[in-house]
Amino acid sequence: MNSSNPLAALAQKILPGELADAPAVQSLSSALAGEPAVAPSGPTFAELGLSSDIVSALVATGYTTPTPVQVRAIPAALAGRDLLVSSPTGSGKTAAFMLPAIERFAQLQKQNAAGGESRAPRDSGNGRRPSSFQVARPALLVLTPTRELALQVTTASETYGKHLRRLRTVSILGGVPYRQQLTLLAKNPEILVATPGRLLDHLERGKIDLSQLSMLVLDEADRMLDMGFIDDIETIVAATPQSRQTLLFSATIDGKISSLTQRLLRNPERIEIMQRPEQRANIAQSMHWVDDRAHKDRLLTHLLADQGLDQAIVFTATKSDADQLAGRLSDAGFASAALHGDLPQGARNRTIRDLRERKVRILVATDVAARGIDIPGITHVFNYDLPKFAEDYVHRIGRTGRAGRSGSAVSLVHHAEMQAVKRIERFTHQPLPVNVVVGFEPRRTPAPGSARPSTGRPRSGAGGGKGYGANKPAGGTRGSWGKPGSGASRDGYAARRSADAGRGPSRRTD
Repeated sequence: MNSSNPLAALAQKILPGELADAPAVQSLSSALAGEPAVAPSGPTFAELGLSSDIVSALVATGYTTPTPVQVRAIPAALAGRDLLVSSPTGSGKTAAFMLPAIERFAQLQKQNAAGGESRAPRDSGNGRRPSSFQVARPALLVLTPTRELALQVTTASETYGKHLRRLRTVSILGGVPYRQQLTLLAKNPEILVATPGRLLDHLERGKIDLSQLSMLVLDEADRMLDMGFIDDIETIVAATPQSRQTLLFSATIDGKISSLTQRLLRNPERIEIMQRPEQRANIAQSMHWVDDRAHKDRLLTHLLADQGLDQAIVFTATKSDADQLAGRLSDAGFASAALHGDLPQGARNRTIRDLRERKVRILVATDVAARGIDIPGITHVFNYDLPKFAEDYVHRIGRTGRAGRSGSAVSLVHHAEMQAVKRIERFTHQPLPVNVVVGFEPRRTPAPGSARPSTGRPRSGAGGGKGYGANKPAGGTRGSWGKPGSGASRDGYAARRSADAGRGPSRRTD
């Protein structure tokens, strides 16, 4: 948005997130300031085949120009094609599959109205109140890997379809009481958004019937496979009719995804939106070498005190580390909270709400927060631990720099993680610059020949051992992340990280 336009600057301050940068708001600000209006390039949502009710809902939200993935996916989905879509985080994938799905219901309503049919309420067939034992038969099912992403998709569906009558969307998630979900299912919603584990529970109990499903969407399919949901997905798909339309959306398409698509999709149209390097130019990426946990904790506390930091997400590898670090930061005076898969859904919802309402300034999270959280106030992302997969690094840093804003992504890296750094650099096609804070210089730097810039000479005795535990203070401290007096070693750290990283969880904890 033009910073020289005072109305545009005011909108940037008072409007939330994407609305401040939405084309409709920019055009209005320019018109009121006497600037020439800039016509949107490319097709409009109406030209993609969406009805006026849906377009008006989009305009009210501030969206007038489709993104590249929406331009290609919406017409193809409306034509009934199966889709295999690869598009980077933040590219508008949710609208790319929800808008054509909602358009189907809009067209059905028009056909019923033209034929003089009145659509019978789906709540019950006898005029009574819905029974909690009624079986839900949705027309559209969206599977997501995390609860947060499911709630985001549900909100998008309600927003885009707010002008349509009797279009009901229900979220079926782990961590929510069954009785509450049975009440929602008794309304026989047209759209069901679910995580795989809890959906299977209801299928096995006979509370959901997918035999009338017309469209199946797998959102963030790569993440679901990484989390070990492949068996659950195949069981769910087996309960759907062969005539369904299937849309598979993923940030990346690799061998695992290709194998899945061969079994699920019929002659799919493949859509691949490449992320250009300049799309990450608004996120300043850097890394700091750290000697051990204590050094990392001191450096993180210093960086979080930066006056330029508004809100931040700190990513850890394990759930226990997220809890401990959030506690330590709270003790240090930061308004912080933890977010991970072991928290009850009510607690996770409260944490996200507090983050949106700015009651929480520092969110300490596992990768459950890397996808599905869109909060404009996140100015910084810190990788306290590097992710297991390089593509997760992109999802993590994508939590900042939203809607064209600038952001900062900082990784705290031990020299033993050099290979992980190289994988990230190969995946992103750009190096991670090394920064050094005066007073927090590392005692050990990468070995010669590692092709990384040196930040100083190792001190005598520094880094003599192998891995994280080499420089840990004797006897253990709270900052060392071992139990008091335990002196946690690198092997112990790796074991905790492997056991608690959330890869391949039970389907009852999704």
